[in-house]
Amino acid sequence: MILATPADAGELAMIHEAAFQPGGCWGADAIRLMLDMPGTFGLHDLPNGFVLVRVAADEAEILTLAVSPGARRRGLGTALVVAAMASAAVRGARTMFLEVSERNAPARALYEAAGFRMAGRRRAYYPDGADALVLRREFIPS
Repeated sequence: MILATPADAGELAMIHEAAFQPGGCWGADAIRLMLDMPGTFGLHDLPNGFVLVRVAADEAEILTLAVSPGARRRGLGTALVVAAMASAAVRGARTMFLEVSERNAPARALYEAAGFRMAGRRRAYYPDGADALVLRREFIPS
């Protein structure tokens, strides 16, 4: 995986738009702002997918993970999650969190296979009324 820079924001936004429903995708400006935030990093495999992660103290959060429809079911999502955990661990994280729609079965299966477990629920969190499942995974920095 390649470390994302703010200069990649346009291409990352195109992947995000292809991967998410209208109204749920982030534009280039939002992605650029995220990448400029302290503790935030992104990893990508352009033009196929990317992950954005924020690390604060010993916790990390996957802010978004997007894989373009044509690149799905080939292990890229798993590779992005594994790389995100390894990069977060190097930055001092011991636990990773994320939110996923209860209706997103493929993403839920990916995160479960990566060892994430339910930590909470945010009712009617998404614009379509779906609950957000808060998932957590502990790991030991290498």
